[in-house]
Amino acid sequence: MKLTWYGHSAFKIEAEDAAILIDPFLTGNPAFPEYLSTEQVADGVTHVILTHGHDDHIGDAIEILKNTGAMLTSNFEICMWATRQGVENINPMNTGGMVNVGAFKVALTKAEHSSSKQGDGEAIYLGNPHGVIIEVPGQKVLYHMGDTDIFSDMALINEIYRPSIGLVPIGDRFTMSGKVAAMACNRFFQFDTIVPCHYGSFPIIDETAETFVGAMGGNAGKVASMTPGSSIDI
Repeated sequence: MKLTWYGHSAFKIEAEDAAILIDPFLTGNPAFPEYLSTEQVADGVTHVILTHGHDDHIGDAIEILKNTGAMLTSNFEICMWATRQGVENINPMNTGGMVNVGAFKVALTKAEHSSSKQGDGEAIYLGNPHGVIIEVPGQKVLYHMGDTDIFSDMALINEIYRPSIGLVPIGDRFTMSGKVAAMACNRFFQFDTIVPCHYGSFPIIDETAETFVGAMGGNAGKVASMTPGSSIDI
């Protein structure tokens, strides 16, 4: 699989029969590379997965879904909201379920956060926040934690799914700090590769991954600190 990071929590996962965008916040993302366009990122996309309803995660999802016909996987509330925006291809889920979408299996896990979208003068409730498990046949299991704090049931997520790739929020204020994120990785998981995210975009969250890498201690070598727009094979 090929993994590309677009800054903040936006990733593309390219496998043999699927191109998956997770939380495609591109327009307005200060970390999104200037040399890329939304059209370039969306080219060939077959699936879009949204972890929760905040604007910095929904991002360009509606435009991409309508232009490409890609399948949206998210919680029930987000999928129903998306249909009201003109999206037709939806795969509604909720915590704990796993669905085979052909090229891969996807599950939604618990996340400690919130989920809503700002409307005209009030917030629109968009269900519970989630993390995402992606299982591509013959590939390592990937876990995008979404926006979350540490929680002890991460041990159960590891026991059930055995993820080898972790996409981990580290920016503090709205998610785990680098120190706490390192505790979560070291205590609850046996990741082979850890990609930190949700940092280096807005000035009110951590600008670098230094705190996280330092707190990882002897497992710091597992951390792949990516530059927005770059890709790695996993």
